[in-house]
Amino acid sequence: MPIALPFRRLWTLDKFAYSLRVFIAFSGALLLSLGLGNIALVIPLFLGIIACALSETDDSWQGRLQALVVTLACFTSASFIIQWLFPWPWLFAVGLALSTFTLIMLGAIGQRYATITSGTLILSIYSMINIEQHGGVDAEVASRQMQLLAGAAWYGVISVLWCALFSRQPVKQSMARVYKRLGEFLILKSALFEPVRGVDVHARRVALARQNSQVVDALNQAKEMIFRRLEGQRGSRKLNRYLQIYFIAQDIHERASSTHYPYGALTEAFFHHDVLFRCQRLLDQQGRACRQLAKSLLLNRPFDHRQSEEALADLRASIDNLAERGKPEWRPLMRPLNALADNLTTLEAQIASAHNPDALDGRRDSALFDRSPKSLLEAWNRVRMNLTLGSPTFRHAVRLSLALVTGYGLLHWLDPQQGFWILLTTLFVCRPNFATTRRFMTQRIAGTVLGLVVGWASISLFPQPTVQSVIAVIAGVVFFANRERNYVIATASITLLVLCSFNQVGDGFDLIWPRLFDTLLGSLIAGLAIFFVLPDWKGRRLNREAAKVLTSQARYLEEIIHQYEAGKQDDLAYRLARRNAHNADAAFSTLLTNMLHEPKHTTKADADHGLRFLVLANTLLSHLSALGTHRHQLGDEDADADLMPIAKRLMAVLGQMADGLAARRTLDDLDTEINALLEALKESAPSEGEGEDDALPSYRPVHSQLRLMAEQLAPLGEAAERLASHSTKPKPSP
Repeated sequence: MPIALPFRRLWTLDKFAYSLRVFIAFSGALLLSLGLGNIALVIPLFLGIIACALSETDDSWQGRLQALVVTLACFTSASFIIQWLFPWPWLFAVGLALSTFTLIMLGAIGQRYATITSGTLILSIYSMINIEQHGGVDAEVASRQMQLLAGAAWYGVISVLWCALFSRQPVKQSMARVYKRLGEFLILKSALFEPVRGVDVHARRVALARQNSQVVDALNQAKEMIFRRLEGQRGSRKLNRYLQIYFIAQDIHERASSTHYPYGALTEAFFHHDVLFRCQRLLDQQGRACRQLAKSLLLNRPFDHRQSEEALADLRASIDNLAERGKPEWRPLMRPLNALADNLTTLEAQIASAHNPDALDGRRDSALFDRSPKSLLEAWNRVRMNLTLGSPTFRHAVRLSLALVTGYGLLHWLDPQQGFWILLTTLFVCRPNFATTRRFMTQRIAGTVLGLVVGWASISLFPQPTVQSVIAVIAGVVFFANRERNYVIATASITLLVLCSFNQVGDGFDLIWPRLFDTLLGSLIAGLAIFFVLPDWKGRRLNREAAKVLTSQARYLEEIIHQYEAGKQDDLAYRLARRNAHNADAAFSTLLTNMLHEPKHTTKADADHGLRFLVLANTLLSHLSALGTHRHQLGDEDADADLMPIAKRLMAVLGQMADGLAARRTLDDLDTEINALLEALKESAPSEGEGEDDALPSYRPVHSQLRLMAEQLAPLGEAAERLASHSTKPKPSP
């Protein structure tokens, strides 16, 4: 048991299985090289393993096998084309530019294709390094290229077999990640209920919006993992269980992101009562329960949420105490407060049900939207739609092609030792946007320096070839374990692997200064390319991305209205509209984050207006979520039935605002319609005593949410107009 428990915890880490596969592949390659008495074989085998591991897609074992076949076909083509063109520099430069541009554009088809094409580019440069290491094309070049492909195929076989044996472990890990992110979201949101004056609510709203983007990203990743494994396995009980857990997470997200009443008004009204502390504590405990649920899913442990249940009971008691005291100034807020408590009660039930989804009604629509292309024509259409200067993919394809050709030209002009490492650095550092490129550039340089120092010490202290080979294997595993979360350590590890591996067939000390020079030059090329070649400054796209946010929210509202008219149903159309609204919100948040790391010629005003719009749009989305949580079919005699035409008018205003923002038009003409909407909602407001309990003013959630959304339209329109006006003129390049 003492040994099993730590291993069980390791098994729950998402990078552990990945690192273990890489360790098996590296160890197998090393043992083969030692067994054949040809230690030089380890270099092409290692490079092939790295390229294939970087091209690994998340699929069922059948899908991964198909992806492996495509990957090896791409690798083979690239490898032998490079071999044929290598002796003719001018033809090679043209081929390098065309192949880079084509591969990047093929990535527009989908993430699976982008991963494979990126790996193909990496292996292409590894092929160049493999040829350069032996002085150029000779009689043995074909066999050395085959060694690269053998390393890739070896890792591919391990990957497919692993996926066949442990196909559901990544799904479990992805669902745990979803609930962990949801827990962090709920804990952050609980701070909005803190009844303290003078807090920076705007900053808390921005933090909440950014955390929401992480929740959305985790949900999207989980959905893709489940979908890939459901293909051809719809009858799998365990997969269907994870599908139900995923749907519960979506429902929890909708309720967690909903806002039933302005928190500022509640704070003012109940400042000297403990009810808001109870709300805050309940949300905080529900967030911690979600994080505990994530651990329970990973470790198959019982799930205990007694603390959140007790916090819910305390909140109910606090609300009852308010009702008993019966202060007149509290009476208008009692029904909204009860509605908030009802929402948190349902949220508690959903959290509890996530640990036992089999007990739920299985008749819900379980369809998932497939974003992959259905035919070659659709795949081509996706590429064709990106063949424009407005496409970030097109800009990156042109930029990276020119950067690699520039590196190739400098390589022939300067004739540095191991010069193709320049191209490899440029490929890894040059990213689609400035913020990411700058981060990778600094981390790549720092990691290379660290790796060279550690590598120098390693080959000095441990001159034995076997020890250096073991160090190389460990370094390779550390690279894959850290490449997404700590790129400095990852770069240091891969540099250490290179020094220890190349020291087996030559003098590793001779590689230290060339490796540093190549890294600096390759990073400089990438930095200049992202700065001067079709720079994609985010400030220029703020208005278009903001317009997408409003368009998706209008579509979400349309689906909500349809459900009020036809009856509540969590069908694919509704879930897709809801997910697209959150995706657009998350994309705008990410764009703002990247923009804040761009050069100073992207003005602070752009960022300020963007953050203002983000907070307002996220608040509007929270009211939409609240409206969605109350979905039910409205009869002709229902008082809320008369509100649906008003809701459609509100939806039309959002659409017009989006169109004006995208076209950079003034939005002054919407003021009249917004005022008319507010007046119509005022006229349809519930009268005193209307409803089931005449002791309290009537509270109609549908009317309340529509009113709160309508009140957001004027400030949202103002923020949108500022974005449009500041995005009118492109920023001059420095």
